[in-house]
Amino acid sequence: MQEINILTKLPFFRNVKEETTEGLWRAGKVTEAPKGRILFRAKELVETVYFQLSGKSMLYNLTHTGQRKIVFIFGKGILLNDHVVNVHEASLYCETIEKSRIFMVSAQEFLHWMELDFALTKEVMITQEWKMWRLGHQLKNTTGSIYMERKLAAKLWKLARDFGRETPEGLEIDINMSVTFLADMLGAPRETTSRLCKTLTDYGLIRMEKKRIVITDSHKMSMFYKTGEI
Repeated sequence: MQEINILTKLPFFRNVKEETTEGLWRAGKVTEAPKGRILFRAKELVETVYFQLSGKSMLYNLTHTGQRKIVFIFGKGILLNDHVVNVHEASLYCETIEKSRIFMVSAQEFLHWMELDFALTKEVMITQEWKMWRLGHQLKNTTGSIYMERKLAAKLWKLARDFGRETPEGLEIDINMSVTFLADMLGAPRETTSRLCKTLTDYGLIRMEKKRIVITDSHKMSMFYKTGEI
């Protein structure tokens, strides 16, 4: 027997009709996804709509040299698809980065309820516009006018804001991140990324232990990535 409808607890569905969330819940299913599960791939047809119920997933693409470039990391409550209205080839890969629970429903069923409930359609538009806004900020921080250590600082500051938890040492990013993972986020070689991490550590902006990173002072980190000043 399927569990109680938890879609109503997600901010995405806060203004959506109860009838709509019930219809989606009956038509869909919840799946337990281990770390590393690929939900959809770039250039493949995606006929399912995915919502992150718990855990975290990343959206990324591959460069011409085959290097992974991470575009987004999303947590609970996020609509993961880059295409919803038209069944289309995905432009990005989506992969879980930790054990996750995912709600899945057919794109055809989701579109049916979008047609019946404008509030659902509006939430899809708001989500996709928010993603475009974030992409715009990423592009601003990837121009040649900002040094690489400031690019890394900007990404870590953003992750701390989204997934940080307070500790005696500072704001710990609640994601296991290897140097390779950071390199994929930054779009830089692993060796370069390792040196950048050491620079931020020497500046006293971060602490690294195994795969965990702590932002020791969020205000100083913010000032550094914006101005380059310590």
